Formats: sequence, structure tokens, C-alpha cells
Amino acid sequence: MTEATVTLDILSDPICPWCFIGKSNLDRALAAVPDHPFVVQWHPFQLNPDMPPEGMDRRAYLEAKFGGQEGAVKAYLPVAEKAREAGIEINFEAMQRTPNTLDAHRLIHWAGIERKQHEAVDALFRAYFVDGRDIGDAEVLGDLADGIGMDASVVLRLLASDADREDIQRRDALGREMGINSVPTFIVAGKHAVPGAQPTELWQKVISELKEQIDP
Repeated sequence: MTEATVTLDILSDPICPWCFIGKSNLDRALAAVPDHPFVVQWHPFQLNPDMPPEGMDRRAYLEAKFGGQEGAVKAYLPVAEKAREAGIEINFEAMQRTPNTLDAHRLIHWAGIERKQHEAVDALFRAYFVDGRDIGDAEVLGDLADGIGMDASVVLRLLASDADREDIQRRDALGREMGINSVPTFIVAGKHAVPGAQPTELWQKVISELKEQIDP
């Protein structure tokens, strides 16, 4: 069996639909090759680092970003199409707020310490894009933590503090200094950047090539 020896660092934001799609495509590739060589790590990148802590009304956010409702609808048509191809249904109607995701990134960080990072990222994507929950709300984050086997009371206490806040912001800034300006961005073995929500077939090809290099 191939040892998992290749890092796959993923810069992502839980409110990025392309990140959700990209993760779904990657997950299918990883599931198809159980002895894949990847060690996956998720890293923070806030699409809206200047978002107010309480977030804002999603409709107002989209119309401001895309210059009106028509522009917002046009921008999200390819998102809906690619999401369906990836086997996920994004519930646009349920999404009422665009949150500040700093606390969500803190949860992903703490989940990583408990080796539950993959579950945390998945829970956040589904909470936001499928269930329409406000993942900027501490109670929601505590509930999601509980759902993946973390101690919700500990998570809520940490969220009420400044624990790891500056670290997340520093790591976010480091990604931008590296020249990353969009997510998802996948970094293979610390040196090969693969931007965008890549199809499952590409990841299967990458995995196959890596396995050949490791086990010639």
C-alpha cells in the first residue's frame, strides 16, 4: 500500500461555492483510490476579510458585489450548474446572510488539532450552502462542532475569546503574500499550485502519477 507522503494544502473559505464544488470533486477522487498518497490540510483565506463581524444581508451583499440582482443571478448560474455536476444542490433561497468567516476558520483550525478538519470543513459547507445556516454565529459553530464529535462547550469558550484570531489572520495574509488571490487553491507537495474547482478526473490523473513516482 502506498504511504500517504504528499501534502495537499488547500486554501479555501467556507462561503466560497467553488471551494465546496472543488472539495466534492476531490473527495470523489480520493474515495476512488483509498491508498492515495495525499495528506490533506485546510488553510484560511477570507473572501471578505473586511466583512463586519456580524456579517450582512446576503441579497444586499450580492447586489453590491455584482452590480444589481441581474448581475448576481448571472454570476451564480455557472455555480449552480457545476454544483449539480459535482453531485450537490446549493440552496440559494435558504442563504439569508453573508457571514464573516474568521470564526469558522478558527473552528477548522481547532478541528485540525483533533484530526477532524475534513469533517469540520464538510459540516461548514453543508450548513451554509445546503441548510442556509449562519456560520458566523457562535451557537451555530458550536452545534456543528458537537455534530463532528468536538466538545461544543470548549469551542464556545474559545470563540468567546481571542484564541488563534491573530494566527488565522496571519496565515490568511501569508497566502496573499504568496500571490494567491482566489480560492480554492490547491498546493501539491508544497510547490505546485492548482487553482480552481478542478474536475474529479484531473485529481485521479494526479494521484495516478504520484503513485507511479512513489511506487515505480
